[in-house]
Amino acid sequence: MPYLSKRSEGKLITCREELQRICRSVIQYYDFAVIHGYRGRVIQNELYRQGFSKLKFPKSYHNKKLSEAVDLAPYPIDWRDTRRFDILAGRMLETADMMGLTLIWGGDWDNDDDLKDQTFNDLGHYQIILNY
Repeated sequence: MPYLSKRSEGKLITCREELQRICRSVIQYYDFAVIHGYRGRVIQNELYRQGFSKLKFPKSYHNKKLSEAVDLAPYPIDWRDTRRFDILAGRMLETADMMGLTLIWGGDWDNDDDLKDQTFNDLGHYQIILNY
């Protein structure tokens, strides 16, 4: 059975409890690594500079303590294998829905199930939508 590494666990605990619950459920049957939870000013602005983020600090959902976003990659990591990112997204979104939670995935920012209308794909990105 897959499990979170110590490194992934350390990053996941920087996220809101809702994201932690979703990830802990999905890891039981689909292996992934946690790439980012909370991101401070230096990391956020560097990712922006490199084109991996569209937002500078403190505008990202990653910049809140506790983070309202998490970045994941199917394990073992192969950044070119977009199919595995799509599978992980399906499991994350379905699990969130079963828990009564709403996630936005970086492969479908507008949540319209049209994966071809994106101008910026961030297939490992998930952000929780808080309904209160």
